[in-house]
Amino acid sequence: MAHSSQAKKRVRQNLRSAARNRARASRVRTFIKKVEAAIADGDRDGARMALRHAEPEMARGAQKGKFHRNTMQRKLSRLSRKIKGMAV
Repeated sequence: MAHSSQAKKRVRQNLRSAARNRARASRVRTFIKKVEAAIADGDRDGARMALRHAEPEMARGAQKGKFHRNTMQRKLSRLSRKIKGMAV
């Protein structure tokens, strides 16, 4: 158990930070799943809209340090490539 006031504060900050990171990661995964579901359904316009909503969330996750920026860029690139390859 933390004894100093600084250590106690760090514990509180770490708990808040962990909860924030968990929520952010879950949110990013949910947005990605919505894009993939639209692609699976063959809904090109829906997939584009879902990707448009997912992109800033993915960028925010990378910017805040939850995900590596190259990982998010790779996922974004793959999703947009799948949408582009869909039948019109």
